[in-house]
Amino acid sequence: MDMKLELVAVPVTDVDRAKEFYERVGFNADHDVPVSDEIRFVQLTPPGSACSIALGKGITEAEPGSVQGLQVVVDSADEARRELLDRGIEASEVSEFPWGRFVFFADPDGNRWAIQEIVEPAG
Repeated sequence: MDMKLELVAVPVTDVDRAKEFYERVGFNADHDVPVSDEIRFVQLTPPGSACSIALGKGITEAEPGSVQGLQVVVDSADEARRELLDRGIEASEVSEFPWGRFVFFADPDGNRWAIQEIVEPAG
C-alpha cells in the first residue's frame, strides 16, 4: 500500500500575512476557501512538490510558529538563497554538511524551513 504525504498544517496567527509570505517565497496558492465563520482553508504548494501546506483558521490547534524542520529539496542552495533574498525573504547563508548544503528561513510566525541541496558523499 502506498502512503503519500500530501498536506502539512502550518499554524499561523494572520492567515492573509502568511499567505502573502508563502506566495512571495514562490508557493502556488491552490485554494483559499472560507468554509464558515470558524474555518478558512488555504492550501499552498511549493513549485514541483507533491506535498502542500495548509494555513487557515480552524485548521490546527498547534501554536503559531511551532512547526520546525519543514524541508524542501532544490538543485542549488545558492540559487534558492538568491531567489529568497531577491523576493525580500530573510535567509541564512548556505551551510555545508556532509549530507547536503542548506539554507534556512522562517515565516512571520517563526515556523522554520530548511532548503536542502543534496550532495553525494565524497569517496
